[in-house]
Amino acid sequence: MGRLKLQCGIKAIEEEPEQCDCNSNRGALACMLNSEVGAVLAVMRRNVRWGGRYMAGEDQLEHSLIQSLKVLRKQIFSWQHPWNTINPVVYLQPFLEVIRSDETGAPITGVALSSVYKILTLDVLDLNTVNVEDAMHLVVDAVTSCRFEVTDPASEEVVLMKILQVLLACMKSKAAVVLSNQHVCTIVNTCFRVVHQAGSKGELLQRIARYTMHELVRCIFSHLPDIDNGERLFTNGGNSSGNQEFGGLDKDFSSASKQLENGNNGTNYDGQLSSGGLASTASANVMSSMMNEGAVGAGYGREASPIDVHLMTEPYGVPCMVEIFHFLCSLLNIVEHMGTGARSNTIAFDEDVPLFALGLINSAIELGGPSIGQHPKLLALVQDELFRNLMQFGLSASPLILSMVCSILLNLYHHLRMELKLQLEAFFSCVILRLAQNRFGASYQQQEVAMEALVDFCRQKTFMVEMYANLDCDITCANIFEDLANLLSKSAFPVNCPLSAMHILALDGLIAVIQGMAERIGNGSPVVEQIPVDFVEYTPFWTVKCENYADPSHWVPFVRRRKYIKRRLMIGADHFNRDPKKGLEFLQGTYLLPEKLDPQSVACFFRYTAGLDKNLVGDFLGNHDEFCVQVLHEFAGTFDFQDMNLDTALRLFLETFRLPGESQKIQRVLEAFSERYYDQSHQILANKDAALLLSYSLIMLNTDQHNIQVKKKMTEEDFIRNNRRINDGNDLPREFLSELYHSICKNEIRTTPEQGAGFPEMTPSRWVDLMRKSKKTCPFIRCDSRAYLDHDMFAIMSGPTIAAISVVFDHAEHEDVLQTCVDGFLAVAKISACHHLEDVLDDLVVSLCKFTTLLNPSSVEEPVLAFGDDTKARMATITVFTIANRYGNYIRTGWRNILDCILRLHKLGLLPGRVASDVADESEISAEPGHGKPLTSSLSSSQLPAMGTPRRSSGLMGRFSQLLSLDTEEPRSQPTEQQLAAHQRTLQTIQKCHIDSIFTESKFLHADSLSQLARALTWAAGRSQKGNTSPEDEDTAVFCLELLIAITLNNRDRIVLLWQGVYDHICNIVQTTVMPCALVEKAVFGLLKICQRLLPYKENLADDLLRSLQLVLKLDARVADAYCEHITQEVMRLVKANATHIRSQMGWRTITSLLSITARHPEASEAGFEALTFIMADGAHLSPVNYVLCVDASRQFAESRVGQADRSIRALDLMSGSVVCLAQWFREAKEAGGEEAVTKVSQDIGEMWLRLVQGLRKVCLDQREDVRNHALSSLQRCLMGVDGVRLPQSSWLQCFDMVIFTMLDDLLEIAQGHSPKDYRNMEGTLVLAMKLLSKVFLQLLHDLSQLAAFCKLWLGVLSRMEKYMKAKVRGKRSEKLQELVPELLKNTLLVMKTKGVLVQRSALGGDSLWELTWLHVNNIAPSLQSEVFPDQDSEQVQQQHSETIRSPQSTETSLAAEEGKTIWLSFLLRETTAAAASLSAPHEPSNYDELSMQQSLLLSYCLKVTSVLNDHLPTVKKASDENAKSNSKIPDEKTGEDEEVHKDCGSSSSEKSIPLVTAVIEIHPLIYIYFNFHVNRQQQRK
Repeated sequence: MGRLKLQCGIKAIEEEPEQCDCNSNRGALACMLNSEVGAVLAVMRRNVRWGGRYMAGEDQLEHSLIQSLKVLRKQIFSWQHPWNTINPVVYLQPFLEVIRSDETGAPITGVALSSVYKILTLDVLDLNTVNVEDAMHLVVDAVTSCRFEVTDPASEEVVLMKILQVLLACMKSKAAVVLSNQHVCTIVNTCFRVVHQAGSKGELLQRIARYTMHELVRCIFSHLPDIDNGERLFTNGGNSSGNQEFGGLDKDFSSASKQLENGNNGTNYDGQLSSGGLASTASANVMSSMMNEGAVGAGYGREASPIDVHLMTEPYGVPCMVEIFHFLCSLLNIVEHMGTGARSNTIAFDEDVPLFALGLINSAIELGGPSIGQHPKLLALVQDELFRNLMQFGLSASPLILSMVCSILLNLYHHLRMELKLQLEAFFSCVILRLAQNRFGASYQQQEVAMEALVDFCRQKTFMVEMYANLDCDITCANIFEDLANLLSKSAFPVNCPLSAMHILALDGLIAVIQGMAERIGNGSPVVEQIPVDFVEYTPFWTVKCENYADPSHWVPFVRRRKYIKRRLMIGADHFNRDPKKGLEFLQGTYLLPEKLDPQSVACFFRYTAGLDKNLVGDFLGNHDEFCVQVLHEFAGTFDFQDMNLDTALRLFLETFRLPGESQKIQRVLEAFSERYYDQSHQILANKDAALLLSYSLIMLNTDQHNIQVKKKMTEEDFIRNNRRINDGNDLPREFLSELYHSICKNEIRTTPEQGAGFPEMTPSRWVDLMRKSKKTCPFIRCDSRAYLDHDMFAIMSGPTIAAISVVFDHAEHEDVLQTCVDGFLAVAKISACHHLEDVLDDLVVSLCKFTTLLNPSSVEEPVLAFGDDTKARMATITVFTIANRYGNYIRTGWRNILDCILRLHKLGLLPGRVASDVADESEISAEPGHGKPLTSSLSSSQLPAMGTPRRSSGLMGRFSQLLSLDTEEPRSQPTEQQLAAHQRTLQTIQKCHIDSIFTESKFLHADSLSQLARALTWAAGRSQKGNTSPEDEDTAVFCLELLIAITLNNRDRIVLLWQGVYDHICNIVQTTVMPCALVEKAVFGLLKICQRLLPYKENLADDLLRSLQLVLKLDARVADAYCEHITQEVMRLVKANATHIRSQMGWRTITSLLSITARHPEASEAGFEALTFIMADGAHLSPVNYVLCVDASRQFAESRVGQADRSIRALDLMSGSVVCLAQWFREAKEAGGEEAVTKVSQDIGEMWLRLVQGLRKVCLDQREDVRNHALSSLQRCLMGVDGVRLPQSSWLQCFDMVIFTMLDDLLEIAQGHSPKDYRNMEGTLVLAMKLLSKVFLQLLHDLSQLAAFCKLWLGVLSRMEKYMKAKVRGKRSEKLQELVPELLKNTLLVMKTKGVLVQRSALGGDSLWELTWLHVNNIAPSLQSEVFPDQDSEQVQQQHSETIRSPQSTETSLAAEEGKTIWLSFLLRETTAAAASLSAPHEPSNYDELSMQQSLLLSYCLKVTSVLNDHLPTVKKASDENAKSNSKIPDEKTGEDEEVHKDCGSSSSEKSIPLVTAVIEIHPLIYIYFNFHVNRQQQRK
């Protein structure tokens, strides 16, 4: 057994003993004892009775008391052994005899008590002292039976105080552990008698007596935690018991009390402890009666078992504590003993005894603590008797009693809540919630005490969550958490009244709950995702169990599941109250009732669901339907009537529904009840019929006694007589019936119970039911400091909480109350963010923004000063932005309200300049002196801006308007000191808000929140644009756009989230703006800025970013012109910084489009060309993707006449220089390997090269001579600079056809058809062009000669030379061309001869190239053939040539003369048809360029035939043209020549030849192509 814990407390007023060291030697202790003996003897000698000698029958000269003291005095100094080896009885006995003697007076007894007290306090006695147990027992026995003569009231009070001192010293002594349970009970009993008697004594004695009683209880119960397990076996025993001697003590006390009450209060009485009244005679009677019935130890009666008697003699422990605690609880039963008669000082009496008892109980619980729960008998007293009394005194009118009751309850919750689940529910339902709501006429003091108690509970971090888990989530319990939260919220609302202490108190409790949740968030527990609870199949809801109530992984899902069931049951109850059938169907749909209803499930629904309409339940249960009868019996089976009185059972049964009014229904209900009651409690009743009859009788008695319409009431005899022979023919015990009669008379059975879940009064029957339920209820779930259920709890109370805090904040004036509200707001925000309750956080932000006054229409002249003077507004503003910075991740629609506040501050000019900056801006600004500084903390009058003046636009137009308005501003008056102070407070508030962090730190926002912030900015900007916008609205739109761009740049890693919204917003601005303004300026340059910053980081979004720049192309002309130069500069920066990051053709197309536009803008062209030069110079950033686009852009700069011609020449150099890249790319592809890849690259490069030379061809037509000529040189370089590239054959053919030939034709046309003023020195250009043709052809001759269409190509060259030879410039032929063309042609022919390209062949049609060549050459320079081929016989050549020409002519003449023309042509037709059949083309050619060499030979043969037709049948031409147009395709570039031939041809031919010519043309479509070609040459020759 553990040792006593000595308690340190306030010492009673007492005689100060001499201080002595416990380790003093024997001599010192002997001297101390000697002095105490001398003191007692000295006092005794002062009395005449003890002062002189006398003689008696014996030889004794002195009284035995004096003699024993003198004997002790003689022995003191003769003891030589250690002091602890000396029997303490020896030196204590003389003093104890004096105390017990009834002959001594109060002074002598007092001195003797002081001596014993001194010995005890010097720690002379300890566990090592011999015979210490007997000594302590003797001391207790002597002091508790102290007798003395009362000489005066003062001396009597002194003796009583001495007695209290000695008893308390015994309990605090080191040897106190040897006291038995009986002695401890005796000590407590004695002290309580002194307390009782002190009521009629002085104030000092009363206080000391009560203090001693408290100290005794504290000393005893402090020993409870040290009780070993062996002693706990007592708790498993039977009823508490004691011995007869202890009971006799109370009997003697009762006798003495009765003598005192009868007036036996003389000064000569025997000195036993008197029991004077506390306040009055009535009070004394009640106290005496109560003491006789409930004194400590009285429970151990005469029927005690030997084991229990033995326990009372053991060293004190649990048995005495049980008795003491029971005794203390019985003190609270005093109200039951009080009559209804008048008494004096009612309030004082009502408060005094219960307060004293409650204080002792509180001390016992404080020291016993959790150990009480380890001893079933102590715990049972707490659970039942104590709590029942607490429930009763909790409704006391005395605030003192209520406060003490609440203190006890708080201690019980702290130590024993695991064992008090239903008791706590009952207390809060029936006491706290009833009193705090003033629903039952509670006074303001009661309400305040109840609210204070509730706030104390709320400050316990786990209280609310445990109430929620254990009660709100239990279908059989009330929603205590929800009710308490609603109570606090409602109590904090000042309804039509100023803010009071009660409102603040409720607010404190509410915020304590919220802050408790907020603190649990940071305790390391992960926030568990709230998985929705749902049932997929039917499970009996009343059977849901938890496997382990100590493991959160088990009990958390369990309680959430039960809460889901409870909510669904309540919804079902609501449906049931409207329509019972639909209610049951709803529960079936949620799987809380089976698909096919069974009686048990419906009965449990009625039994365990709160909020049901009890009238409907009663009607359902009383119905005669078979199913309803089965439900009724199952419903009765849910009650536990074991060993319960019949009236109590009937009360409980009828409280759950309203008893129907029809007799048949009543009978069915009572039959079910009687059957259930008899099954569980059949000790007295013989059968269930007896229970039924008696139940009927009780219902009738209840109606008789409590119905005001019944005048003649049933007496007890009448009731007994009415129930004769109902117990199976026998009478029930009279005492049993009498008890039932009086119970019904005193307490009505309510057959119409109150509806709803309310807060009912705790009746005795309900308490009995509660105690039964407490034994079967689920274990109490103890919650730790982790946030398992806070999400569900906060979802319930968040709305009322925010509303309550907001109302108090609105009404509060004191700064400390405002700060409390702010703390609550921040806690709500933290919880909402942690549990992802975005809607709650948005509601909070909306509520707070209203208090900033920034959203209110400005009705004051100086809003800045008003804001500075409004403490509430400034605190709300700081709170709003604190929430935005800390918990912005979870703000959704609330961003709009926050943004409205920011915009208001912007209009007032209160925002720092860095709000709309991004991270890169900050780094740039910080590098510049004087930038990036925070708002100044002190302002002078000269620094104070105009109060309330909105901030002006920061755009270009805005800055211009500021310049215009400088002269119009009026001088401001100097502000006062108060204004300066207010403005200073405003600036400090804005500085504390850290508004810029919202945007600069937006990169840390969650995706959803960031998207909502961007939408809010777009919304705010769009709102300002609607309707007729004022300068302020435009400034707002610009500022919103700045913020939108800032967060876009700060979130480059998540640009995908924002891009579409940003783009749409900017697109809307661009498309709806028709005049230059700050908004469109910010939009365009913001877009360019975004692209500049993000291109290096977002390759996957590069196309979208660059595509967005196409918006610039859509600008209104006036807007584009205003900002073109600046735009171009930004594009140039973009290109220089991000050229390597632009990889797509679409992106380059956008860039080059922007640059191309600038080619014709005077101010922007230079920057545009600089950007293009950066891309193309040395091929630094050219690629196959952007090559064609850059070439086209360069061509536009070359063609542009804006600026000097030198820039056009530089543009041409860029174009010609780019050909190097083509060769490089081909080499790289070739080195990489792969024939297919090389072929593909070759084709791509061919297309790019073709686009390049086509672009140069266009510039070759420029009006400016130097540009035109430089373009020809550049074209020549490009044509001759691709030696290393294997271009496809088609590329060369297209080049000659589409570039060289077309350019030559176009230049010739310009030279012949335009004024020399427009195109100067065209002759020189034509010379250069002809040289280009010759050089390119000769350089590429080897490759070109291998082409199938070389003949066609060579004929094209010859035809252009022939044209240029005959060209007229300024009305006359050019001498330079006349000299140049033959020379170039000769040189060409010589090269062709040398390389074997131009060689005469003898095969049929094999000489077509030869013949065609000389056909054209002779038109240019007939002598060239002999010069080129001098070795060949000129005559032979001439003869062959003549035959070639004349033979058809002579043949035709002969035929004409002989009129055999038709036959000959038929012959030619057959021969030509045969040749064509053998050389037919695989496809129909689209133009002359696609003819193969074989097809050219065929046409050469056919030429002979067509020549005859042309010379003699000119009318055939028209018919052949019409026929041929439907059978073949005519090349575009030949159309002009053909038309000229058509005009020159005659129209007088015979119509007979038309069918023949048609037949000839139909031989092959190629015939017509060459036919036209030959006709043209023939016509020119003529």
